[in-house]
Amino acid sequence: MLQFLIRRLIGAVVIMFLIGAFTFFLFYTVPQDFAALSCGKNCSPENLAVIRENLGLDKPITTQFWEFMSGIVAGRDFPQGHCSAPCLGVSFDSGNFVWDSIVDRFPLTLSLTVGGLVIFLTLGLGSGLLAAWKRGTVIDKLVSGASIVLSSFQIYLLGPIVLGILVYSSGIMENPKYHPFTENPATWALGLLIPWAVMATIFTAQYTRMSRSTMIEQLQEEHVRTARAKGMSQRFVFFRYAWRGSLIPIVTILGIDLSALLGGAVVTEFTFDLPGLGRLAVDSSLTKDLPLTMGIMLFGAFFILILNIIVDLAYAYIDPRVRLS
Repeated sequence: MLQFLIRRLIGAVVIMFLIGAFTFFLFYTVPQDFAALSCGKNCSPENLAVIRENLGLDKPITTQFWEFMSGIVAGRDFPQGHCSAPCLGVSFDSGNFVWDSIVDRFPLTLSLTVGGLVIFLTLGLGSGLLAAWKRGTVIDKLVSGASIVLSSFQIYLLGPIVLGILVYSSGIMENPKYHPFTENPATWALGLLIPWAVMATIFTAQYTRMSRSTMIEQLQEEHVRTARAKGMSQRFVFFRYAWRGSLIPIVTILGIDLSALLGGAVVTEFTFDLPGLGRLAVDSSLTKDLPLTMGIMLFGAFFILILNIIVDLAYAYIDPRVRLS
């Protein structure tokens, strides 16, 4: 297990370095003077030279790249002050430290992602297991039919419909708004309930069908038949043997869907006008804010890599036949 973690962490460092290098040099292929963007329209040559020096744009590209990557580990000094590690540079647009901007926006995106994840896993796995348990009955047909219908929706379509019904027409709920969890957990959950429900609806349908099909396949396995032949109850065989085996492909797909879930959070933030990290990434791309865009990409890559390592550990725990070391 320890050897597996060491290998994955080393691989994560290499991948993040490659992502940072690719993004950095890709942006410098764009024929755009980033100092001019920060200076504005009526910018004198003197002010432009000062801004270029303060942003470090007067140095060779290789030097800028080295300072950027080394600043992540050791920090950097800017005219605005010292940027402690992990330093991702200074925004060309706002002049703020990139790390501070990410830390300010990330709690909202994390709340959307984790909340949606918990809801759609609970509902998706639960309804899928119920459909497999009641296979061939009316309940199975209703659950399967509902999952097919719900899977055809998209966040940008379902979101306005839910807002129109629950917020603007009936006034049952207020417009989604983010409140820090540390201030009031109840207000935090209530403010994000509609975005969670919309995100969970899209993913719940997928995991309902998946958990139902994998459970039905597991019920046909030899070890499950052997357990039945030994006289074990249907309920015990269902939850002790078949259910655990059905989780293996679901965990595998979950590792792939984590990036899609973060992408769904970006669309959700725009749909419900929430100032999260995804919205910040789009704004930084539109303003060609290189440090902010790079910082968000590296942070997102790190987040996804860590989540995938956790998924691999969960996979090994569910399936003892896997040997990570």
